[in-house]
Amino acid sequence: MIRLQDIERYHQNGATKSYVLRYVNAHIAEGEFVSIMGPSGAGKSTLLNIIGMLEASTAGEYWFLDEAVHKFNERRRSELYQQYIGFVFQAYHLIDDLTVYENLETPLIYKKVPSAERKSRIADLLDRFNMVAKKDLFPNQLSGGQQQLVGIARALIGRPKLILADEPTGNLQSPQAKEIMELFKKLNQEEGVTIIQVTHSEENAKYGNRVLRLLDGRI
Repeated sequence: MIRLQDIERYHQNGATKSYVLRYVNAHIAEGEFVSIMGPSGAGKSTLLNIIGMLEASTAGEYWFLDEAVHKFNERRRSELYQQYIGFVFQAYHLIDDLTVYENLETPLIYKKVPSAERKSRIADLLDRFNMVAKKDLFPNQLSGGQQQLVGIARALIGRPKLILADEPTGNLQSPQAKEIMELFKKLNQEEGVTIIQVTHSEENAKYGNRVLRLLDGRI
């Protein structure tokens, strides 16, 4: 599904290059659950953003489903992202002035999903996440755990092949964190969704089948 070859990300300051990622090589097969670990500043989130097509590498090759992402412009990367990828952020990134229902509906509107299909998908996810009673509430009326569940539901609403999660339980209490990790495990094992998470937690990493460890921008 994913092949990274000599991926680099650096910032140029005059003649000096400041590297965030250096010679990153990795293969991730469809259906895997992979954790990216490493100390702060190792380049974990940058690597996840490159895989998620939110930013481009400075050098190297990135192949996604046999497509050469490193040759694409920003618009084509955005199209691929919307078609195949769901992103779960640590900071939730919900739209404050939209209700839970509207937050879930927004990605489907961008994808031009018909109204009846939108209603059906949202109803399914609200039921699955036990949040039917919360659908008309705004993010600031929800707990941190509930906001993260909405963030995950929004990532799933487009039925992605790949879920990218950046410290998905970083702001949560232990019971909520466990609930979310069990949900990821179920999605991976029962529905075959490929998952890549960035985590500091060895406990969370155990839910996956492989760990990539980053240090100073290298695996």
